[in-house]
Amino acid sequence: MPDRQRLRGLFEIGRHRLRETGRSASRRDGHIVETLAFATAGGEAVRGLLLKPAGAGKPLPAILHIHAHGNRHEIGADEMLEGRPALQSAPGPAFAGLGLATLCIDLPCFGHRSNAIESACAKAALWRGQSLAGQMLGELSSAIDWLAAQADIDANRIGCFGISMGATLGYWLAAVDERVAAVAHQCCLADFETLISTGAHDLHGIYLAVPGLLGAASNGEIAGMIAPRPQLACIGDLDPLTPPASTALVLRQIEDAYGRANAARCFTVVRDADCGHRETPNMREATLRFFRDHLVLPAGTREPPESNRSR
Repeated sequence: MPDRQRLRGLFEIGRHRLRETGRSASRRDGHIVETLAFATAGGEAVRGLLLKPAGAGKPLPAILHIHAHGNRHEIGADEMLEGRPALQSAPGPAFAGLGLATLCIDLPCFGHRSNAIESACAKAALWRGQSLAGQMLGELSSAIDWLAAQADIDANRIGCFGISMGATLGYWLAAVDERVAAVAHQCCLADFETLISTGAHDLHGIYLAVPGLLGAASNGEIAGMIAPRPQLACIGDLDPLTPPASTALVLRQIEDAYGRANAARCFTVVRDADCGHRETPNMREATLRFFRDHLVLPAGTREPPESNRSR
C-alpha cells in the first residue's frame, strides 16, 4: 500500500487552511442556502455554498461536493445549485431531497476566484515544488474540518462527490483523509501511466500535475487506499479521459485492494457503454442510491446490491 503520509505531503493536506469570515442564509425551493465566506492564510476570499433541507431536527449527514473544471472557470461552486452541461441536473437539491447537507467551495481559479489565471497559478506552484491540485486538496480537507465542526452536521457521516476534476480530487482526498466516510466519483478514473503512453494525458489540465506523484503511487493504488470505506466509480466507455485500457488496470488495482480488506462489496462500478464525459441517468440514480445507503440510512438497514458491477 502507498505511504499515506507521503501522499498527504504531495497533496498539501494541512497546508492550506480556510478560516470562516461570515455567512448569510436564504431559502430556495424549500431548502436553506447559506452563502459562506472563508479566507485563506494569505487573505484570499473563498466563497462556499451550503445547501440544507429545511426543518432538519438532528445532525445531518453531509456531502462535500467538489466542482468540475470543463473550461468553465466562472461556474465554480454554483455547480452545486445550478448544475452544468455534463450533469443531469444540479446535485445539491437532489442530495437535499435525501436529507443530506451539501457544501461546495470555489476552488482556486474558479467561481468568484476566476480572476486568477489557472496556467499562471499552476506554473508558479510547480516552480515551487508544489501544485495547484495540491492547493485544491489542502483547501478541500480544510472544508471537511469546517463541516465536521458544525453542530448540525454529523462528523461521522461526511461523504464526497464529484465529476471530472471533482472526481479525481474526490478519490485523492478520500484516500488521504479518512474522515471521508463514502465517496462517489464520475468520469475521471484512469491510470496515468497508461494515459501518458497514448498521449491522452494531455487532455487533462496543467492544474492536475503533482510533482513526483507517479513515483509514490498509481491512481488505482490511491483509490484502493479508500478500502474498506464505500466507493462508487461511474465510467463512460466512450470517455476520452477514461479509455478502456486505462480503466482496466485501475479497476483491477482497486478491486484487489478491496479484496485484501475483505470489503469487495463496498466498491461499486457503474459503466455506460454508449456514454462519453458526462453523467447519465443511470449514474445519477446509482449516486443517489449510494449516498442514501451509506450516509442516510441507519447502519445495518442497507439492502446488499445484487452486484458490484453494472451497466
